[in-house]
Amino acid sequence: MHVLCTAGHVDHGKSTLVRALTGMEPDRYAEERRRGMTIDLGFAWTEVPGAGTVAFVDVPGHERFVATMLAGAGPVPAALFVVAADEGWMPQSGEHADALAAAGVTDGLLVVTRSDLLDPELALDDARAALAARGLGGWPSVAVSARTGAGLDALRGALAALTARLPAPDPDGPVRLWVDRAFTVRGAGTVVTGTLRSGTVRPGDTLELDGDTGRAPVTVRGVQELGEPVDAAAAVARVALNLRGVPRDRVDRGDALLGPGAWPVTGEADVALHGVGGPVPLASSPVGLTLHVGSAAVPVRVRPLGPGPAGGDPVVRLTPARPLPLRIGDRAVLRDPGAGRIVAGVTVLDPAPPPLRRRGAARRRADELAGVGAVPDADAELARRGTVRADDLVRWGVPAAEVTALAARVPGAAGRLLHPATAASSAAALAAAVAAHDAEDPLDPGLPLAAARRAAGLPDAALVEAVLSAVGGAGLVLRDGRVRAAADTGPPAALLDAAARVRADLDGAPFAAPGAARLAELGLGPRELAVLDRAGELLRVAPEVVLGPDAPERAVAALDGLDGAFTVSAAREVLGSSRRVVVPLLELLARRGLTVRMPDGTHRLR
Repeated sequence: MHVLCTAGHVDHGKSTLVRALTGMEPDRYAEERRRGMTIDLGFAWTEVPGAGTVAFVDVPGHERFVATMLAGAGPVPAALFVVAADEGWMPQSGEHADALAAAGVTDGLLVVTRSDLLDPELALDDARAALAARGLGGWPSVAVSARTGAGLDALRGALAALTARLPAPDPDGPVRLWVDRAFTVRGAGTVVTGTLRSGTVRPGDTLELDGDTGRAPVTVRGVQELGEPVDAAAAVARVALNLRGVPRDRVDRGDALLGPGAWPVTGEADVALHGVGGPVPLASSPVGLTLHVGSAAVPVRVRPLGPGPAGGDPVVRLTPARPLPLRIGDRAVLRDPGAGRIVAGVTVLDPAPPPLRRRGAARRRADELAGVGAVPDADAELARRGTVRADDLVRWGVPAAEVTALAARVPGAAGRLLHPATAASSAAALAAAVAAHDAEDPLDPGLPLAAARRAAGLPDAALVEAVLSAVGGAGLVLRDGRVRAAADTGPPAALLDAAARVRADLDGAPFAAPGAARLAELGLGPRELAVLDRAGELLRVAPEVVLGPDAPERAVAALDGLDGAFTVSAAREVLGSSRRVVVPLLELLARRGLTVRMPDGTHRLR
């Protein structure tokens, strides 16, 4: 199936042309048929030789309904631009052409209607020139008369040629269906319609409904294409989806149905603006603008960042009134509803921009985006950001295969990718931080993993090891949960000497732990003892009770001479020590599984 929209001035025969092509009435309301003027979106379809099924979204032409026109034109790839031979190019023709050019609908057909009333050549010439001025030149043209049928066969042939050159759809891509109509069917519940540009939808699928209140999972009860139930609808298609358990007041035009987890939640976006037939007139209207994307029309704040490359189209930051599902390369329209004019076309460059906090950040950001194009590029995104989640790249529009290939070439961990240059700068920062820490506190060498992550400027601690691997260690090692200097030989020499003197004191009486005075004499406070304990130079059985590192084994050997269970007093006698030492020593032996404490308070070896 192919889906096209109509465009053109009010009362130039758009609906009449669709009616003549399809035999269907696109105007759904009696008021439209009574007044002979379309006021809402209409839908019709037909079989075209050489093209298959062609569906039409018929849009209103009156100036009061431009927002409705954009809701119909936004999701479609091409248009039938209609100009009446007896009236020629009119003001609303210009705004519709501006809207198509801004939205990126740059392919279509120029159709001059009512050619039975006046020679169409003058209208054709004027329309061709007006379209060309907006970047829409070169469209094939056909003159028709819906009343007599003249030219309809030529139009069908032109439709076949148009559909043959449209971009191939992606039925395997993530679903994004912009809702252009929502209503209730008795006995079925809520039904929404829209143009499916990407993906495939089946009954039973779970999608995300994105609207004013955020995102919520919904289940598709049934799928129809062109009024008939189907087992699956694949892009491109006009579809109607019956949603299970969704009240009608929860969904409206401008909402979107999305593949679960496949689309970013864009609260801000950096975009390039494109003038339509001239420079972007943004300075005269920086506020009160509306962003039209898909079928949505959302108020938006605009923050200019700077000119594009070589002083070209400006780059701005958009903050919509509600988050939108946008990805790199999406096209949209910026409109000033108060002035009734199209301000600019929009191309999304970054759907997840960094905050702008420092003076001059906006201009630097514009310079950074000067080389960013509308086609997502995994390498360029990673180079610009330094580190990024692989899943985010896919959500932003980078093909999954490209992300997989990138992940095989660069460092990464925990689902994040790291640019080699970022890895090198992070390693250098980490090495400097470890050296500074060790110089300031030699008793506690190295940085815990969390502190190392902060020092390296990394978003996830798992990336610390990836950084060290990527740069060959940079003179650092990750050991025991700390990043240390690879040349770290353990405690300082003075501390090792003090430990050796303690062990010498214990040679003749291994369980006669030195008292506080002796430890103070040797300069061994709580921190020094903790360092020696971690290094295995001494064994700290209590905060100020230290023994030799082999004390547990020697204690077990001595206690083995006791018959069965023994008391603390018996252990004191055998070990030649005091209660201050024996009680925490027995607790240590129990924690290590070398002894068992009996219900009566005695102990025995295992």
